[in-house]
Amino acid sequence: MTIGVLFVCTANICRSPMAEGVFRTMARRAGLEEVFTIASAGTSSVHAGQAPTAAAIDAAARRGYDIAGQRSRAVTKEDIAAADYVLAMDRSHMADLRWMAPRDKAGCLQMFTRFGPMPGILDVQDPYGGTQQDYERALDLIEAGCQGLLVTLTPEAKAAIAR
Repeated sequence: MTIGVLFVCTANICRSPMAEGVFRTMARRAGLEEVFTIASAGTSSVHAGQAPTAAAIDAAARRGYDIAGQRSRAVTKEDIAAADYVLAMDRSHMADLRWMAPRDKAGCLQMFTRFGPMPGILDVQDPYGGTQQDYERALDLIEAGCQGLLVTLTPEAKAAIAR
């Protein structure tokens, strides 16, 4: 049994690919990568098939995360149905996901920031079109959220390994 984690942003070229790369790396370092099915997608298909932005790739690489091989794609109802945790990067994504999600999967939809020590912050701001500093700020929140997510899911992951 694996635990499905899906990160969702707008076009799947900045925030969600960074989150996928960060969480995948953290899970691997914790010896838990094989327990997770980790993916990312966007609520829009406008950049489908494209790599993450150069700024996202650079910001992630500076911190040891390789996201260059990822390609943008739009989230599907099947993605939501297959995931245990569907994590929205901001409230607009959550609204879109609620509209798309099968009724029995509504409980799997959560705000990504719920997992990080980020009091008062609900959204990971979109750095697209911004400065490198905007990407760094987004990545700060993503690392904190992914660390909190891993801490939250580690007991479930260890139980899956034991089965």
